[in-house]
Amino acid sequence: MDIGVIGLGAMGRAMASNLVAAGHTVKAWNRSGGELDGVTMVASPREAFQGDAVLTMLPDDAAIREALLEGGVLEHAAAGTVHIVASTISLAFSHELAALHANAGMDYVAAPVLGRPDVAAKGELNILAGGRAAAVDRVQPVFEAIGKQVWLMGDRPPAANAAKIACNMMIAMAIEAMAEAVSLTEGNGVERERFFELILGTLFGSRSYQVYSANIANDDYEPGFKATLGLKDLRLATEAAEQTEGSLPMLAAVYQRMGETVDAGLGDRDWSVMADYTIQSAKR
Repeated sequence: MDIGVIGLGAMGRAMASNLVAAGHTVKAWNRSGGELDGVTMVASPREAFQGDAVLTMLPDDAAIREALLEGGVLEHAAAGTVHIVASTISLAFSHELAALHANAGMDYVAAPVLGRPDVAAKGELNILAGGRAAAVDRVQPVFEAIGKQVWLMGDRPPAANAAKIACNMMIAMAIEAMAEAVSLTEGNGVERERFFELILGTLFGSRSYQVYSANIANDDYEPGFKATLGLKDLRLATEAAEQTEGSLPMLAAVYQRMGETVDAGLGDRDWSVMADYTIQSAKR
């Protein structure tokens, strides 16, 4: 396939490289420029929309709006191009994108992903796909190059975004749960490494617990996913909950704690640094 990529951050670069390795022709636009082996860099987002599909991996609503909507990119896309948005975006913006793509006569597939940059580099992302079934089927070669499994969330793109927001909300809750458990057990003589060995071997053996318990055990918060982005995703979850008029007290608590973590100057660390903030706060 002839595939455009918008955004070459850590995740976008890994995705683009895997598309090249799978034999696709890839042309990319990046806000800050740069180069990537096997990828043809183009001068504008509009040029990336002249193939079979476009994969957008920008950090938030505002970045996508600036890059694609303010310049009228959708209206100038090649006929038949499918736009895949892998970013974690708000439900309101996903609804807006669905309407704008429909008006432009273009298919839009929401495909946010589960996995950090190391997982993306291996081509082992979990892809949460929402969109018209025929469009999702058409971009399966893209998904096969960047991920290990596609989870179909239905024919409405915002459904996939809701699922991704909920997943990130639960990861943040898991980070806070581990931090509070460490505060409880370490204060009573249990080494955190031993406690994590217990929970990973019994009740909580999932990847999220494995990855972030290691960060907490080693006091290693080098960014894989920055706390500022975690705060953004928790804001999106809060907004989504407000739209459904739901009361989510655990979300409210972890959103506040992540905000305090960022306000403490830790926004550029990995979002699991919230655990260290909680542990240190409990000692005061």
